[in-house]
Amino acid sequence: MVRTCPQLVQNNPTRNCCIDLRCKLSLFAAMGNSNSCCNNLGIPPAKGPNAVGCSDFMMDHTVEGTFFRLYYPCVAYEDAEKPDWIPSREYFNGLADFMKINRGLSEKIFDYLFGSFKIPAAMNAPYKQNGKCPVVVFSHGLGAFRTLYSAICAELASQGFIVAAVEHRDESAAATFFYHGKTEEPDEKEEASATKPNPEAPENLVEEWMYYRSLKPGESEFPLRNKQVKQRADECIKALDTLIQINSGKKMENVLGTEFDWMTLANSMDLCRIAVMGHSFGGATVIEALCKEVNFKCGIALDSWMLPLDEEINVRVKQPIFFINSEKFQWAGNIMPMRKLVPPDSTSHAEENGHH
Repeated sequence: MVRTCPQLVQNNPTRNCCIDLRCKLSLFAAMGNSNSCCNNLGIPPAKGPNAVGCSDFMMDHTVEGTFFRLYYPCVAYEDAEKPDWIPSREYFNGLADFMKINRGLSEKIFDYLFGSFKIPAAMNAPYKQNGKCPVVVFSHGLGAFRTLYSAICAELASQGFIVAAVEHRDESAAATFFYHGKTEEPDEKEEASATKPNPEAPENLVEEWMYYRSLKPGESEFPLRNKQVKQRADECIKALDTLIQINSGKKMENVLGTEFDWMTLANSMDLCRIAVMGHSFGGATVIEALCKEVNFKCGIALDSWMLPLDEEINVRVKQPIFFINSEKFQWAGNIMPMRKLVPPDSTSHAEENGHH
């Protein structure tokens, strides 16, 4: 379970700036470590019976495409390459912007504290054929990205799930990237992002970086977040559609050209057992996605942030939702909308057992 700092301002998650840098960093580390605390940082190995592999997939190089990291049961082998928890310095910069820390200072601190952290998964390892796996599409929280919840995603994969951790392009991620053609003119949104030549970029494509967008002075929060949560849900659905096509055996073009053989995933997924899962803003994304996509059979919302959602959303959700909340993050105004989505008998049962 992802933990939050005690000093977090509870009545507005987008302004959850911790009082000091140490607390901010402990919150950052907790995203990658389900067992972390300020004195025990790190990403624990998964506990399930399966070795875990991971690979990145990007379909359509533009900002409208889908981008996710896939975690899956893999063939175990020694000396497997384990990817960095923070993929590149651009993500450090994005985290600094989100936390309102100086980029130059934060990059040195982040690199010192977390630069050596590896994800407990083998990069591009062969998929382990073992029947059909249930599927989870994971949505990250505000100011995060596809690799920060690696502890959760890798643990699920070790237990036999196939997990697609989406990296959102709605300007809620700390940082993300896409491409435009060398002969294409970037649109207005792309011009605001950082264009960067990358020797590893696909041929004839130029890398574009998109960073977290803060609220402008005097800007109302709900319209922005409501627009973002709808886009996020659409991105989760795109990721699921991509997985369904991969499962059907259709050859899919991965812009990133990874070494992983995506064709080995044909007929590997149990499409009757598909869940959407997310943390905070990702929890809101879970609820929105359930409204839009019936192929999601259930949702798991970790400390869901309810502000971005329309008030009448509860009447549109038909699938079951499992809310998991940490006491220090939640407040009454956020809990009340959740109650409308939970059957009365289950709510009273949780209260009787002292669960939050």
